Amino acid sequence: MARYFRYKSSQDVVEDAAGLGLGIEMSADFSCLFEPVTFGKLTAGNRLAIQPMEGCDGTAEGHPDELTYRRYRRFGAGGSKLIWAEATAISEAGRMNPRQLWINDKTVGAIAEMLGGCRAAHRDAFGDDADLVVGLQLTHSGRFSYRKPLIAVYDPLLDPRTVDKSSGKTLDDSYPLLSDDALKGIADEYVVAARLAAKAGADFIDIKQCHRYLLSELLASKERPGEYGGSFENRTRLVRDVLRRIRDEVPGLTLASRFNAYDGIPYVQRGAERTGVPCSHELPLSAAFGVNPENHLEEDLSEPIELARRLGEWGVDLLNVSAGNPYANPHVVRPAEFAPVDGYDAPEHPLIGVCRQFRVAREIQQAVPETPVIGSAYSWLQDFAMQAAAANVARGHVAIAGLGRATLSQPDFVQQLQRHGRLDRKQVCRTFSYCTNLMRTKDHPLGQYATGCPPFDKQVYGPLWKEAEAKLHKREEKT
Repeated sequence: MARYFRYKSSQDVVEDAAGLGLGIEMSADFSCLFEPVTFGKLTAGNRLAIQPMEGCDGTAEGHPDELTYRRYRRFGAGGSKLIWAEATAISEAGRMNPRQLWINDKTVGAIAEMLGGCRAAHRDAFGDDADLVVGLQLTHSGRFSYRKPLIAVYDPLLDPRTVDKSSGKTLDDSYPLLSDDALKGIADEYVVAARLAAKAGADFIDIKQCHRYLLSELLASKERPGEYGGSFENRTRLVRDVLRRIRDEVPGLTLASRFNAYDGIPYVQRGAERTGVPCSHELPLSAAFGVNPENHLEEDLSEPIELARRLGEWGVDLLNVSAGNPYANPHVVRPAEFAPVDGYDAPEHPLIGVCRQFRVAREIQQAVPETPVIGSAYSWLQDFAMQAAAANVARGHVAIAGLGRATLSQPDFVQQLQRHGRLDRKQVCRTFSYCTNLMRTKDHPLGQYATGCPPFDKQVYGPLWKEAEAKLHKREEKT
C-alpha cells in the first residue's frame, strides 16, 4: 500500500507539489528524450540514462558473476543509449562490500565480457550499437570500505556512525587519517584502473565523487591539514591530479564525473515511529559540501558550481549530479515510499527530495551549459517519471535524465516509452526499498546478498528476498 504516491495523473503531482510550496513540471511530449546528445567525442542516441546501480553480485575476487552478466544484458536490450556501469573499485582496500566489482589485471577480461555482453544484447535488440555509449564508474569507498574505514578527514557527524570492524568501535580523533602520501598512491591506482577500463572497452570512465565515498569526502575536508585539505584548491587536488594524469596517460578516453552537489547531514531514528531527525550538530557545519553551514536544510551551491566549471577545465565532458549519503540520509539520495531496513521514516514528503535533486541539477546545468548534466531522483515519480524527465530536458534543466532503481524493475523502460508512450504500470518501481534491503543484508556466505527487484523480477530475486527477510526477522527478534 502506497504511503504518498496516490496520484492518478501527472497534474496531480504538480498540484501536490504546489501545495508543498514546490514547483515541478511535466510534459507529455517525449520527443526530446529521443534526441541524440553529444559529449566529448561520444554521441548517445537518446537522453535516457541508466544510472550506476551496484548489484553486489560479483565474486570475492572482484569478477562479475552470473547475475552481473544478466543485469547488463537486460540493460543493453532495454533501449537506453547511455548505460553507466556500476561502481567498480580501484583496489581491494577500497571495496565497499566483498562482492563489489574490482578492476585489476585478473578481472579486466571478465569486465570486458560484461560490457561486451551489454553491447551484444543491444545489437540483438536494435540491429547495431553505433549510438550506444557504455561507461564504467571507478570508485574508492574511503570511510565506507568494508575491510576498514579509510578516512580523509575527521567528521564530527559521521565518525560516531562509522565502525572499525577490527575493534568494533566507532571512530574518534585517535583513528589515523589517510596520509598525503597514501592519497598520492590512490591517485596511482585510479590511473591504472582507468587504463584497464579502456582496455575492457569502456567508452568513458566516471571518477566518482558522490555519496561521501573517498573523493566526495575530500570535497568537504575543510578541517584536514596538509595539501589535500582546507582551501577549495587543496580539497580538489586529488581529483584534479587524477584527471590530468588520465588525460596524459590514457589519451582518447572520455571522462565523466558523478558528484554530490549537496551532502546534507546524518539523520537518526527517534521514537517508536522510527521518525528521522537530524543528528545533534554544532554550527557552523564544518564537514558538509554544498550545504549552508548555518542551516543544513539549505543548499549552498557556490562550491559545487565552481567544481562543475573546474571539472570541465580539467577535461570532464559529462557530469552526473547527485546528493546525500545512502548510509546517513537515504531520504536525500533516494526519495522512497518506505525506508530501507537500516533507515528511518523520512522526515519530509518524498516530493521535497525529488524537487531538491531537480533543483540542484538545474542550477549546475545552467552554470555549465556547455557540459551535459544528468539529473537524478526520478524513480519515486513512478508512472510519471518520464513526464518529469521530458519537461526537465525540454526546458534545458538537464541534458539527460537518469534512472536507477526503476531500471532494476523495468530495464526496458525506454522501449516501453517508445512503443506505448508510457511505462508498463505492472513493472514500475514503487520505491518500497526491497533492493536496498537486500543490499544491506550481510548474513550471506559471501558476506553480501545480491540485490535486484524482488517484486518485479521474482524468479531471480524472490527467493533471495525470502531468505534475507527471514534473517532480518531473526536479527530483529534478538534485539
